[in-house]
Amino acid sequence: MHITNLLSQYFGKFAKRRFPSFIQKIINSSYVKLMKLDMTEFKNAKHYKTLNELFTRELLINREIDSSPNIFISPTDSLITECGKLKKDIALQIKGMSYSVEELLTYYCSSNFNKLEDGEFMNFYLSPKDYHRYHAPIDFRLKKLIHVPGKLYPVNLKYLNKEFELFVQNERVILECEAEGKLFYMVFVGALNVGQMVFEFEKSVETNCDTKEIKVYNYENIEISKAECLGYFKMGSTVVMLWEKDFVELENLLNKNVRFGQKISNIR
Repeated sequence: MHITNLLSQYFGKFAKRRFPSFIQKIINSSYVKLMKLDMTEFKNAKHYKTLNELFTRELLINREIDSSPNIFISPTDSLITECGKLKKDIALQIKGMSYSVEELLTYYCSSNFNKLEDGEFMNFYLSPKDYHRYHAPIDFRLKKLIHVPGKLYPVNLKYLNKEFELFVQNERVILECEAEGKLFYMVFVGALNVGQMVFEFEKSVETNCDTKEIKVYNYENIEISKAECLGYFKMGSTVVMLWEKDFVELENLLNKNVRFGQKISNIR
């Protein structure tokens, strides 16, 4: 097991431990102050019984969502670290550092590689202070989930500039999706201290464990509604979205912070 996976497992054990109430309140309040969490949409930090509960907190206030069928919304609260057009199958993890979409998605998606050539991509980085749940960016049909074990390097800007093909090396969960008759992917990338990635519709997915086996789940009738919660990261991480060619027109959001529910693209 890689050292980053081991460290993440130890941190995960700490984060899910329920300490005596007065100690847990100190841990939670310290984390809120240290990471400068904005808790205005959530319960007071003292009400969360573990650090994991605080990380994976649910919104108490519903956000306004554009229900227009031709708009993709941001699935997360995050920083857009890269976005734009694929050059054949090459995407950027950060300026000057590229990777192959085919390697990211694995051969289990090979029948669709030609559709993605010269398509669009967008990278969403969730910092430890962000809301950690991820949501459906549009009404879609879920066709496939692929769990790819791997390392758990940090995915902050420092490491994106340092580690070649970081997204391809790290553990990830890939969702193959269809909307308006066209294809898009959501790739959830694990990171240091992300003890687990949870998916509400597929409880059998177990991330950050000792397996090296890629697991594929195929679906026939899973329809997911726009803004529906798909699951959550236990700590900050990254989501990569990929669209087939001529599907969407991206908003100019490079290096900007976005919030779940915010418009990120129009369908062409």
